[in-house]
Amino acid sequence: MKVTFKKAKNEKDIKSILDYNIDAFSDSPDFKWTFEEIKKEVADGWELFSLMLEGEVLAAVFYKVEGDSLLTKNTAIKITHQGSGFSHTIKEFFEKVAREKGLKKIFHYCRIDNFRMYSLNESHQYKKTPRKSGPEGLVVEWVKNLK
Repeated sequence: MKVTFKKAKNEKDIKSILDYNIDAFSDSPDFKWTFEEIKKEVADGWELFSLMLEGEVLAAVFYKVEGDSLLTKNTAIKITHQGSGFSHTIKEFFEKVAREKGLKKIFHYCRIDNFRMYSLNESHQYKKTPRKSGPEGLVVEWVKNLK
């Protein structure tokens, strides 16, 4: 099964990514999963991609270049595809983008209680930093130095 990353180029693309998991992320304390909030993220410099499998959106993926670093975050993999290695595919995508752009670090942001992401980050040699952000400090920062 071949997965691809499709860049959101317009509001129609944003809407299709939004619709794939609107219920799953509507209560997320670190991000309001609405059309307007996603458009704000894109306006703030975040590039939005969908992880696609045979025409189906599996996750939303965001990145932003800041200085010598790639800032990254993503939604969870669609429940029916969790445990199939797609989270590793997202990490590999971020690393490929960072290397192609000649960046030195990748920062990843996730919820403080997302222990599956903690394990994934550690398996990809990310280190948790003491920085927290988002409402009530519920978003933690991880960093990977590229060689």
